[in-house]
Amino acid sequence: MVRESARRAARAERLLTADDAEGPPPRHVRPRFARGGVALLIAVGGALLLGSTAAVTALVSGGTPDVAAQAQLLSDAPPSVSALPVPVVKQMQVAADICGVPAVMRALEAHDDAGAITAAGGAESFRSAVAEGRARCVDLGDPTRVWTVVNKARPYSPVDYRPTGLVMPDGVRSIEGGALRSDAASALTAMVTAAREAGVGEIALESGFRSYSTQQGSYGRHVDQRGQDGADLVSARPGHSEHQSGLAGDVVACAGGCGTLDDLAATAQGAWIVDHAWEHGWIVRYVAGATGVTGYSPEPWHLRYIGPELSRAYHDGGWTSLEEFFGLEPAPAYVG
Repeated sequence: MVRESARRAARAERLLTADDAEGPPPRHVRPRFARGGVALLIAVGGALLLGSTAAVTALVSGGTPDVAAQAQLLSDAPPSVSALPVPVVKQMQVAADICGVPAVMRALEAHDDAGAITAAGGAESFRSAVAEGRARCVDLGDPTRVWTVVNKARPYSPVDYRPTGLVMPDGVRSIEGGALRSDAASALTAMVTAAREAGVGEIALESGFRSYSTQQGSYGRHVDQRGQDGADLVSARPGHSEHQSGLAGDVVACAGGCGTLDDLAATAQGAWIVDHAWEHGWIVRYVAGATGVTGYSPEPWHLRYIGPELSRAYHDGGWTSLEEFFGLEPAPAYVG
């Protein structure tokens, strides 16, 4: 027993003091799988995925990759993706003819211009539909409508058209006794009243409606003074004048007495008209820079009534001519 105990003690001492060079330890004392080995395999696998031999070598040997190896790692790495691309979907306007809207047709049949504009989705929707050819029922040549366009290329039909319902605007001084269509007359009264209440002074009506025959005489006098080419820049030929519609008025500024048409632009009333006439349905029809479109020299005094809905869209859109507003061709000269 004593001998057997001594032999076991000596064997245990050899196991505890044995060097790795003498051979592997007995199978029952070998580690099944070192944690460090797991980490090494993960690192090696990651390096292999990145495709860098230098990195793998460094990781296996326990060293650190050199600068070239690190650069190779970065260049071989797949690009990072911060977000997936989102497809851009463009919204397309439906090209529907507003004349397919029953409410638009009912308003037109009732001769309710404001109602037709509202039913079309508002003034800008109405304007764009006309300009884009999506309003086949809207006739810009109909002189009874607030949106009618008369110019050197678009005469009245009939040429001697005369509007009904002409009245004198209430509370507005009239120099030549010119009347206006009733809706335009009411709007001029409102504009003149607003200017007076704003403290800018009095605005008077120099000239309103002119019949075909009256325009014959007016245009003839300009031809006598300027020649036909000169007259065409400042006066419309009979059958082409906006005054014949009853929707146009020439205005002047008054301070006791009234000034001339040419005086208006330099007055407080002229400046106020530029800024506020649109609020009452009026626009300055012939402005500087638009002669190539309208065919007329600037006339700060010549106002045209198009109704408050369209005048707001005209102002907000920065338009300078009815031709451009409704997508019509320029009319710088008479045809024929």
